[in-house]
Amino acid sequence: MSSRLFLDMHIIQTLPPSNINRDDTGSPKTALYGGVRRARVSSQSWKAAMRNYFKESGEVANVGVRTKDIVSYVAKKIIEIDSTILEKEALDKAAQVIELAGIGLKEKKDKSGKEAKALFFIGDSQATDLAKMAVDAEEGNKGKLLLDEKGVKNVLKDKVPIDIALFGRMVASDKTSSGLNEDASSQVAHAISTHAVQTEFDYFTATDDLLPEDESGAGMIGNVEYNSSTLYRYANVALHEFLHQLKDKGSMINATKLFLEAFAKSLPTGKINTFANQTLPSILVINLREDRPVSLVSAFESPVKSEEGYVAGSIKRMSDEMEKIQKFVQKPIKTLYLAIDNVDIKNGEEVESFEELLEKLGAEIENYQFSEEVKM
Repeated sequence: MSSRLFLDMHIIQTLPPSNINRDDTGSPKTALYGGVRRARVSSQSWKAAMRNYFKESGEVANVGVRTKDIVSYVAKKIIEIDSTILEKEALDKAAQVIELAGIGLKEKKDKSGKEAKALFFIGDSQATDLAKMAVDAEEGNKGKLLLDEKGVKNVLKDKVPIDIALFGRMVASDKTSSGLNEDASSQVAHAISTHAVQTEFDYFTATDDLLPEDESGAGMIGNVEYNSSTLYRYANVALHEFLHQLKDKGSMINATKLFLEAFAKSLPTGKINTFANQTLPSILVINLREDRPVSLVSAFESPVKSEEGYVAGSIKRMSDEMEKIQKFVQKPIKTLYLAIDNVDIKNGEEVESFEELLEKLGAEIENYQFSEEVKM
């Protein structure tokens, strides 16, 4: 019985010419690592894609919404609960219950109502519970809602949506909201190429379909920057923390499966209509560890060099690194992997499908005995 269990996820994935994550100048993001320029996809970009995957594939009640317009969001739910309440009254009730919860509000620029001082992460079920409290509350002088402040704040601490639990919530508006902060139980690394890259330019022209016959030339000239790469991607989940947040082992297992699925199958959508870079991982390796999470990015500090593709060399580097790090850390209690081609990961169990991977992962976590302090 242990108080700590971590899930490590390692992916090697190729991208053809693409620009899925660009900087303020429109260039593909890059990073210096091992003395050479690498392609980079920020963790924020991939987490945004994962959150979208949650919304498309998970239960709406278990997914959060990040917005400043939280007053209107709760007000709409108030009207859904009681359609006799007018919009102006619903907005007032919503503002009262939200401020009582400790979320700082300010007037909108157009004076149409109030909004949060900063982006706030709230779950669908949490917003619904706040709306119910506002509808059911008795009113005092001048329409003031008579609500228990502690009870209202507890709404935002209970029923934590999976994306808030996984990615965290920081509320920095004022001291009263500090109790609404939520520590993230997952970490997602910036993906980097296992090899050196060079940014290239796609020069293009667009013709004017209605251009007179006696005129010639392009109606528009431009260029798009891009690169191609084989990426190493890494993420982890502190399963003991995740269990503590969700307070139910079955829910935690299902949410962990959804996180793994989203990490493997989601893709940032920058310039995707231009490049159609719809790829999937070449290999996915997961480790369950009791000591600490471990990234294998150090395998690529010396860039992979090849004239016949980077995937095979990158997978071998990653597999070798997994063995080398055993000098510093405990062996994983379980290693599973799914690969497109025939590869051998030492001390790992290969699965034949993603469904089998999720099934075996779920069974491992289900059979794992967490200490009682984790479950509290």
